[in-house]
Amino acid sequence: MASVSAEERHREIMELVRLQGYVSNEDLAQRLNVAVQTIRRDVNALARQGLVTRHHGGAGLASSVENIAYAERQVLNRNAKEAIGRIAARAIPDNSSLFISIGTTTEAFAQALRRHKALRVITNNLHVASTLSSRTDFQVIVTGGQVRFSDGGITGSTASTSIDQYRTDFAVIGISGIEEDGTLLDFDADEINVAQAMMRNARKVFLLADQGKFGRRPMGRLGHLSNIHGFFTDREPSARIRQILKAGNVQLHVAGGLSDDEAP
Repeated sequence: MASVSAEERHREIMELVRLQGYVSNEDLAQRLNVAVQTIRRDVNALARQGLVTRHHGGAGLASSVENIAYAERQVLNRNAKEAIGRIAARAIPDNSSLFISIGTTTEAFAQALRRHKALRVITNNLHVASTLSSRTDFQVIVTGGQVRFSDGGITGSTASTSIDQYRTDFAVIGISGIEEDGTLLDFDADEINVAQAMMRNARKVFLLADQGKFGRRPMGRLGHLSNIHGFFTDREPSARIRQILKAGNVQLHVAGGLSDDEAP
């Protein structure tokens, strides 16, 4: 496996960590036929993305209780998030109403919406509101609730109550983790409650998530892939995930083109 690329090594490391819980750098180096120093760099890169936890001498499962910092999430997989945002924006017609949730991928989506016309947007994300508020033909409504200093997200029971006052064409949500059985996971219970309110008050639900979200294991359960109508991502997901999407009649959109497995 000497010619294995860094991306392939990263996928193999994450899979081994997922199966075993912890793997030493020496074992990883032997399995992947590379130097221990190369594995250390790989583990450090994955740890910065929140995909594994770096331990002395090895890698373990990523934290289930703490997300990585917002400033790091802003630049993490930025190109992928922008590509996802663009293809998701193309699925939103002019003159639509939509909820947009907290998240750096939904912020990239909001950037891509600025060429639309006459949208009605309800959001608990101050960055989304700021991005869209300059459009005079848009109506932007910000939920009530408590503003998080860390990322400009608005959460709490007031935010959920605000969402319940509306019914929109679309809910566009982000996520922190997707398990291989299709379970959607996030870190913050208040944030989950608001996203769930968006999902139950929208006619269609779109999920935006780059491939870095697979394998992460936050402890809060938001829902399941079968609860959504469209999944927008940057790379073909696993066969099991594709099967779940197909069984749920969920449309799969992969940045750069539609998947061959897109449901009718």
